[in-house]
Amino acid sequence: MNKARSKGWFPYLNGIFLTAISFTMTAPLIHLLAVSLSLPEYANAKLVGLWPRGMQFDVYESIFRLDTIWRALTVSVIITVGGTLITLLLCSLFAYTLTRAGMPARKLILKLIVITFVFPVPLIPSYLLVKELGMVNSLWSLMIPGAMSAFYVLIVKTFFEGIPGELLESAKIDGSGEFGIYARIVMPLSLPVLSTIALFQAVNQWNSYFAATIYIRSKDLYPMQVLLRNLIVENGANTGMGDFQLSTQFTPEMMKAGIVLVATVPILIVYPVLQKHFVKGAMLGSLKE
Repeated sequence: MNKARSKGWFPYLNGIFLTAISFTMTAPLIHLLAVSLSLPEYANAKLVGLWPRGMQFDVYESIFRLDTIWRALTVSVIITVGGTLITLLLCSLFAYTLTRAGMPARKLILKLIVITFVFPVPLIPSYLLVKELGMVNSLWSLMIPGAMSAFYVLIVKTFFEGIPGELLESAKIDGSGEFGIYARIVMPLSLPVLSTIALFQAVNQWNSYFAATIYIRSKDLYPMQVLLRNLIVENGANTGMGDFQLSTQFTPEMMKAGIVLVATVPILIVYPVLQKHFVKGAMLGSLKE
């Protein structure tokens, strides 16, 4: 009876605990939203908690009137969508070839892939390679160098190995080539793991700023995260921001809070769309019978 009673209490305690943990993660965003919506005198005096004091939406109207914000958002969308598609194509092709028994030196290539977990590419050789390929100060430098991931390749490879071999052999008997098998059978069956990889890579692409600070010279090609970093880290409204100017009717804290939310909301919208495939893809891509 005591055991059954303890089991009955556990779900409630677990729910309370997880709710508290979730609140600690969402509280900063709620606070930023409250600051951006409050009246300037309350925000400047740091009197805003988790609920706005006064209510105004002029901050967001001012933010979306800035051409710099729209350029940065456009760049972030391009590198996120483009980089994710390139990663899915390269990693899935590479993983598929590694599952084919007739591929020469397959075991050696797998060992070399594992080595990259221990010895990542140094920064200077990576920069020199990107420079020699003529990708410096172009959006390709933000999508190509990080497109191939050993972690993604191994996850997708493990998932591909779970596809019944008889299905692939029957397609071969029907006259389909390797690329036809990959495009018409393997890829449609791999939607869960591909959605998981797409979610990982999209988040990484959207949040990345280090590569842009190294490879990008033109401020017109800055993604949203570089713009946000320059605003917060340099702690100024007009430093390193090009034509970015803050309106005098708002405090810098209000504008910073609004821009942080503008940079965060798009990727938060993407997550629920792919969430239904996330758990299934992660489990199937990491386990093999």
